[in-house]
Amino acid sequence: MPIRSGTSRRMALALGLALASTTAGTFAWAQAPYPNKPIKLIVPFPPGGGTDLLARTVAQKLSDTLKWTVIIDNRPGAGGNIGVDAVAKSAPDGYTLVMGQTSNLAVNPTLYPKLPYDPLKDLVPVVLVASSPIAIVVPPQSRYKSFADIVAAAKAKPDALTLGFSGNGTVAHLSGEQVKKAAGIQMQNVPYKGAAQAMTDVMSGQVDIYMSSVPTLLGHVNNGKLRAIAVTSATRSSELPQTPTLAESGYPGFDASTWFGILAPAGTPAAIVKTLNTEINKVLKQPDVAAKLKSEGGDVLGGSTEQFGALLKTDIVRWGQIVRDSGARID
Repeated sequence: MPIRSGTSRRMALALGLALASTTAGTFAWAQAPYPNKPIKLIVPFPPGGGTDLLARTVAQKLSDTLKWTVIIDNRPGAGGNIGVDAVAKSAPDGYTLVMGQTSNLAVNPTLYPKLPYDPLKDLVPVVLVASSPIAIVVPPQSRYKSFADIVAAAKAKPDALTLGFSGNGTVAHLSGEQVKKAAGIQMQNVPYKGAAQAMTDVMSGQVDIYMSSVPTLLGHVNNGKLRAIAVTSATRSSELPQTPTLAESGYPGFDASTWFGILAPAGTPAAIVKTLNTEINKVLKQPDVAAKLKSEGGDVLGGSTEQFGALLKTDIVRWGQIVRDSGARID
């Protein structure tokens, strides 16, 4: 039985209204302001370390100035791989980010033959946050007053001294291997899962020497619980101005540092990445944030996503060669 023309017009009108409503709803959803729910910033190390301190500083300022809700989620393990992998496999919607660093992004691709993520394919750089040299520290009661003292002791008794660092394959670990090679010495490695237990052991003298980023160690050096012997950067740390570089200590050209940056899952919309980059750059330029990061031993970076991406590509090649030269490998 044929449908009457009036009925046909009413059905067409109803269908049109339904489509219009759906389209409008979809458009409104697509245009919803970002962010409109909490952002999770994963730190792939335990609380209290340099990465954690920098992440909390940035997250707090974003919350204070923009009223964004940024939640720090510490997910340590496997040299940072667990936390980074969690972000690499998250929805690319801008609500799960990671504070990565040189070790888990530039070192681990060579160190771990079965790395569960590819930093260049599974993540998109958002913004560099800061960089820091590695510091060599000893307990305050240690008889080692200079790096030359350490070298002399290590040569007198090879493998008698213990060298601690947080995690196999970290920049601190590989910098330690470079230090030993440059000085022609042997020390017994003592890797830790995080900075907290390591700090207890080195302060009490259970570990002779410890290496980590300046942000991790600065507070303990300033309060006299650790003594800085040297830094691995080409120039002195602005927060440890009395501490010589290894280059000044007789090893010209020695230069090793670590950087920290925020990344998102690959496929995150470019507009969201741009928003994050813009707002975090604004935060990093605020005098109180710059002063805070500096007081924690970090040199503020910032910059474009392209600059971060270029550095990541370069450092994967650079640190990959250092890993191969060291013979380090974690299955």
